Amino acid sequence: MKFPYSEKVLEHFKNPKNVGKIDNADGKATEGSPACGDMVSVYISVDPKELTITDIKFESYGCASNIATGSIITELAKGMKLEDAKKISWQQASDALGGLPPVKAHCAVLAIEGLRSAIENYEEKHGLVKEKKPTTMEIVRSRLKKVMNPLSGLDLIRTELVKGIDVSGGIVTVKVDLPSGHQFASNIKEEIDDKIGTLWDVKEVHVEFTD
Repeated sequence: MKFPYSEKVLEHFKNPKNVGKIDNADGKATEGSPACGDMVSVYISVDPKELTITDIKFESYGCASNIATGSIITELAKGMKLEDAKKISWQQASDALGGLPPVKAHCAVLAIEGLRSAIENYEEKHGLVKEKKPTTMEIVRSRLKKVMNPLSGLDLIRTELVKGIDVSGGIVTVKVDLPSGHQFASNIKEEIDDKIGTLWDVKEVHVEFTD
């Protein structure tokens, strides 16, 4: 039986590049879920004048392919302009690793989603979003799907912790079915603020816990 991983995949798995977290990152994002098997967080530092990625790091929870793809996309994106980095495809990442088993192609997709979401996070924070769509309940709901429930490793929507969403006059209110004194309440609030507060027309984010 042929070994499924290329030498390049094994190299980036055993000695991954750019592993870690950037404190006070200009842009950051997390995609996937540990409960589903794979998760990657991407952090970027950006030159505000040239709009180039000056530093990039990743954290991975998953298999060899997950770690290898996180490593290779950081190598590909470092030094690139944001617009060019957004165009990196999962196929490019896979090809740069000498190919991935078909069953592991989703790892390359996940890494690319993490990169693009981190860039999007930067652009939203700095008013660089070109297509400014009004924030709706559905947009808020989709963002909350990327906020993890630490109790299960799944997102807030799938675990039904979100009991209400209201969007009105630039103010977004999210009702969460946890007491405000819960050990994870502050972390969840911070994540919600980070995911929703960067939207261009959102002025305030209110997270209401059940007490």
